[in-house]
Amino acid sequence: MDWDRAILIVLDGVGIGEAPDAHKYGDEGSNTLVNTARSVGGLHLPHLAGLGLGLLADIPGVPKVAEPQGAYGTMQERSRGKDTTSGHWEIAGIILDRAFPTYPNGFPPDVIQAFEKAIGRKVLGNKPASGTVIIEELGKEHMETGWPIVYTSADSVFQIAAHEEVIPLEELYRMCQQAREILQGEHAVGRVIARPFVGEPGSFQRTAGRKDFSLPPPRPTILDRLTRQGIAVHAVGKIYDIFAGSGITTWTATKDNMDTVDKTIQAMKEIAAPALIFANCVDFDAVYGHRNNAQGFAQALEAFDARLPEILATLRPKDLLLIVADHGNDPTTPSTDHSREIVPLLVAGHGVRPVHLGQRESFADVAATLAALFGVEPPEAGRSFLGELAGGARSCEPST
Repeated sequence: MDWDRAILIVLDGVGIGEAPDAHKYGDEGSNTLVNTARSVGGLHLPHLAGLGLGLLADIPGVPKVAEPQGAYGTMQERSRGKDTTSGHWEIAGIILDRAFPTYPNGFPPDVIQAFEKAIGRKVLGNKPASGTVIIEELGKEHMETGWPIVYTSADSVFQIAAHEEVIPLEELYRMCQQAREILQGEHAVGRVIARPFVGEPGSFQRTAGRKDFSLPPPRPTILDRLTRQGIAVHAVGKIYDIFAGSGITTWTATKDNMDTVDKTIQAMKEIAAPALIFANCVDFDAVYGHRNNAQGFAQALEAFDARLPEILATLRPKDLLLIVADHGNDPTTPSTDHSREIVPLLVAGHGVRPVHLGQRESFADVAATLAALFGVEPPEAGRSFLGELAGGARSCEPST
C-alpha cells in the first residue's frame, strides 16, 4: 500500500500494563487502562475497541472484537525514565541511556542562587509539589512579594508559577528562558515550564498560558529526517514544545483534548501529502493522572473515543493513523507520578490488515515505520512494522 501521509496521535499517559522493568521504578501493579476501568465499573470505548484495543488486555467494558478494523499491539520503552520527553523522543527514534535528572528534595542552592541572580529577585517554594496545591499555599505571599514560585515533581521539570497580574506572561516566559539556560549539563532537566495563574487567594486558577521550554533532542529524530527531505511535519498541542521546535514545519497550540482533536481534524483536511501530523492529547496525564482522578480519566477516554469516528471519517485513501501513548499515569495508585508501562499501538487506514503486531521492543518502531513509509533515512533505533500492515513479512531488522 502506497501510504503518503501519517497522523500520529499520542494519548498522553494512557498505559496498558506494567513494563517488564516496572519494579525498578516502583510501579509494580500499574495498569492505567485496566485499573481505571475497574475503578469506574467499566469503560465504554466502542471505537477504540473496534481498532483492537480490547485484544491487548482484559479491560472491563472493552470487548475483544472478532474482526478489528486495524492493526494492534503494544510497545515497551527502552529509554531510561518514564517521562513525557523521553517517551516522545523514543517514539521519534531516539533512545536515551540516561534518565533526566529529578529533584525529590528541591533544586540545589547553586541552581537557585544562579536563577535568583538572573531574574533579580528571590523565589518561593523550591520543592516537589502539586501545581494546584502550591499556588494555594504560596500564592498570597507571591502576590505580596512579587517572588515567583519554583517547584518540581517526580518528573524532570523546573516549574515557575506566577500570577499574571504580578508577573506578566512575557516576563514569566523570559524567566523560564533564563532558567533553561542555567539548567544544562548535570542539571539539564527535560523541561522548564511556565505555570501562570489568576484569581484571588482561595480561588486561584491556572490559565492556558502554560509554555514548555524543552531541551532540544540530542540527535536527529524522524521529524528532522522528514523535514530535510521536504516532507511537512505539523505539530498539534504540546508536540512543538517537547521537541523544542526541532524538525517541525508548522504547529498549532491547543487548550485541551477536544481542542486537540478539533485541530488535528482541521490539519487533516488542510495539509497536503506527503506529511506527518503529530498530535498530543495531554489531559489524560496533566488533568487527571497526576491528580489521581480516575473518574475524570475515564470520562476523558470516553470523550476521545466518541470523537474517533470523526478522525476515521477524515482519513484520506492514502492516510495511515497511528494511536499510541508515551508512558502510563495510573490514577488509581497512591503515586501521582507517571508509571513505567507498556503502551497501546493502534493503526488504521485503507489497506491496513487486522494483524497483531505483538509487543514491540521499542517505541522507536513508530519512527522506523514512518521512515519506511516516507522513504527517508531510518532512525538510530527501531524496527519498522510497515510490511506487516500491508501483508508482507517483518520489514527490517533493528538499525545499528
